[in-house]
Amino acid sequence: MDVVEDTLAVDIETFLARPLFCFLATASPEGPRVSPLWYLWEDEAIWIVVNPELKSYPERVENDPRTALAVVDFDASRGLVQHVGMRGEASVEAFDPGRAKRLFRRYLGPEEGWDGRFHAVFDRSDRYRLVRFEPETVVARDQSYAPGGPL
Repeated sequence: MDVVEDTLAVDIETFLARPLFCFLATASPEGPRVSPLWYLWEDEAIWIVVNPELKSYPERVENDPRTALAVVDFDASRGLVQHVGMRGEASVEAFDPGRAKRLFRRYLGPEEGWDGRFHAVFDRSDRYRLVRFEPETVVARDQSYAPGGPL
């Protein structure tokens, strides 16, 4: 992973540990597509849980693995604007229940509090896969500002 630019006040690992949305950009015959998704940063890769029967981006990844991904933390009341943009390749991998649980815990907390549809993923795990995005280049920017007053 080649970090082209890094002006974040925190290291990239710490930034990516936040439970933010990532935006996965893929190519299609109709033009580029972007999907906002939950993710897990682990083993130098972004991991995304998906049911390929219900979502189209896994097929786009298989057809053209060249992808881009962005993670943004924005809070206008504090003037916080932090961004990590990545270019690389993605692949569709076998479902890993442990990795999927770690991803869901980031966003949902302890398992006993999860909505039933997230537990159902593990009951039907044969339908699920993981998209693995491996960044080749990374740009990390802190573009925060002093807010000018109430919003």
